[in-house]
Amino acid sequence: MGNYRNFELTTYFVAGGTVKADKEKLKKDIAWFGRYLKLDKVYLEAFRGGDFATEEQVRMVKETFEEAGIKVEGGITTAITTPEGDKPKQRLFDTFCYNDPKMLKTLKDAVELTARVFDKFMIDDFFFSNCTCEACRKGRDAFNAANGIEDGSWQEYRVDLLRKISKEYMIDAAKAVNPNCQVIIKYPNWMESFQETGYDPMSQKDLFDGIYTGTETRDPLHTDQHLPRYLSYSLMTYMDKVLPGRNGGGWFDPFSCQVMDYYLEQAYLTCFAKPQELMMFCFQALVENPLIPALGCQLEKLDELMDNLGNPIGIPCYIPNASQGEDNLQDFLGMCGFPIRTTPYFEDDADTILLTASSAYDEDILDKLDAYTAAGGKVIVTSGFVTEMLGEGIERLTSIRYRGRVVTVNEFTQEQRNGRYGTQESSCAAGITIPVLEFRNNATWGAVVKARKNEESYTLLARDTYGEGQMLTMVVPDSFPELYKLPEPVISRLRSEFEVNGITWEGPQGISLFPYDNDTFVIYSYVTSQNHDASITMRIKGAKELRFLNAPFFFKKDFAIKPLYTEVDNAVFRLNASVGRFLGYKIVR
Repeated sequence: MGNYRNFELTTYFVAGGTVKADKEKLKKDIAWFGRYLKLDKVYLEAFRGGDFATEEQVRMVKETFEEAGIKVEGGITTAITTPEGDKPKQRLFDTFCYNDPKMLKTLKDAVELTARVFDKFMIDDFFFSNCTCEACRKGRDAFNAANGIEDGSWQEYRVDLLRKISKEYMIDAAKAVNPNCQVIIKYPNWMESFQETGYDPMSQKDLFDGIYTGTETRDPLHTDQHLPRYLSYSLMTYMDKVLPGRNGGGWFDPFSCQVMDYYLEQAYLTCFAKPQELMMFCFQALVENPLIPALGCQLEKLDELMDNLGNPIGIPCYIPNASQGEDNLQDFLGMCGFPIRTTPYFEDDADTILLTASSAYDEDILDKLDAYTAAGGKVIVTSGFVTEMLGEGIERLTSIRYRGRVVTVNEFTQEQRNGRYGTQESSCAAGITIPVLEFRNNATWGAVVKARKNEESYTLLARDTYGEGQMLTMVVPDSFPELYKLPEPVISRLRSEFEVNGITWEGPQGISLFPYDNDTFVIYSYVTSQNHDASITMRIKGAKELRFLNAPFFFKKDFAIKPLYTEVDNAVFRLNASVGRFLGYKIVR
């Protein structure tokens, strides 16, 4: 690849830095980075907001990086200040009004300059529209009238508008200046909101020469985005499916990372998805930043681990293009140890599939679900999916109904796994609020996992059989982070239905499992105020032993971990999950 065996390490150089760059100072900054990590490439920006560098300045910065042995490609951020003399428009983040001729001329000028200097450039993730000026409203109304859209919504209009702008002002404008120029679009980390502002990966992928993925999760408690850190992995797996082989990499940043591990975990999880490039945004924010020495140390360890990992696998969570509903639920589940990968396709060849409320955006989802389950598939659906589908035909698969009731609970029972007789009881200190899903006894089995309150019980995991297969309904709390409160026996029993490559495991939340198709897996325990080092129980079908891929310093790398015992065909192992440390294992069968 480059200086690292499994990825190219890249950074982004913003236009404000390009405008002000001094060659000698830049050389010192590049040398500072070189003390701690090995840069392969920089994406150099000429235009962003009020900063528009001259071609001479862009070429000087480019040559300075190249003299240091670092490859250079271009970048553009589609943010712009109000043109001189014009009345300001209400625009979040100064994003473009794509009906403003002056702004469009500036965009074309920036693209043409960039294409003259570079054979490839990336569009940062401000390439969307939220403008509601008079021209934009007229454009929306005309589009909606022509397409029979009567609710006044923006989504279809903005997607169509950005598709046209992408073609005329980005791709065609660049290739008119430089026929060899490749244009890459970087998608933000807010996938559930793409289409509302004009992003549409499934149609744009056929326009652009490649895509890039935002894996910034930062601190979920103190930012405006509420993004669980598992998104740094799951969004990469999604975009890899959108455009196989041409998802250029994952991009993370240091902002709102008050705890150093929050920054590092973005890099870890991006790497666990096996990216082509690992992008550190941005050069200016990272010079002399103490995060860089720490990251440099961990990159060597990540590279060693990735030497041994195959392709990511997991239970496919079907999130259709342009969908929303139970936003980011899959990532909260991932933080609880459910081995999930996201996909824009209904993968009917998978042994098990997860459907959330987002899956209901597929108009044919019930027919797909019916055929898949009847043929022997196992589908796990959330309470959100079921309530969306009631009245639409899901009644043919389950007797579950929802009457709008909720209940707060803290006592639970669950059936023993592997068909053992009897139940296990547990409780948690704080109450968890769940929707009450009613079902008909013996038509639906609602006692797989139950919550209790006084003399009543409520299903948390229900099973319906259908044809040769089965549908499991998992009840999700109103507040997704309340999943973290579930007692360890409950969350472990729920996880047992998410078997991947013969692997299930038991232990607390705050630990993720990342399995791969070459009989390897990685365990990572997140740094949170509630998390602590823990022992976990791994059950692996047909395993004879485990071997470390990146052993702790006090073990030899080829140290063999023998099972504690074998239960039916499952080998049972006891492993340590240490907070802030990633450990990889090879299964020997």
